[in-house]
Amino acid sequence: MKKVGNMSFDPETLKYNADGLIPCIAQEAETGEVLMLAWMNEGAIRRTLETGRVTYWSRSRAAFWIKGESSGHVQDLVELRLDCDRDCLLALVRQTGPACHTNRRSCFYTALRDGAELELMAPME
Repeated sequence: MKKVGNMSFDPETLKYNADGLIPCIAQEAETGEVLMLAWMNEGAIRRTLETGRVTYWSRSRAAFWIKGESSGHVQDLVELRLDCDRDCLLALVRQTGPACHTNRRSCFYTALRDGAELELMAPME
């Protein structure tokens, strides 16, 4: 991979929505599996980069949410990427256990096929 420039990253340069949030897709670094989508604010991004543990902003609790803090299903950051418009993030992570609160590996476990919903994976044991 060719390194272009030597820019220091500043989370203030991102494009946040009216609530000061930016969507972040979590993807398993080793397999490429898409795990979940959650929201970050500037503080969550800074905490994630400082600690290496992925931290989101919980819209329902209006508080920081360190993935796996209570469940043990942590996300260790491998790399954080920005999209071309700087309004979406991709977190490449090492996921321990399920990523979804339903105890499934991924939040994207339901497919729409021939007009019907099909559950693709069962909860992990």
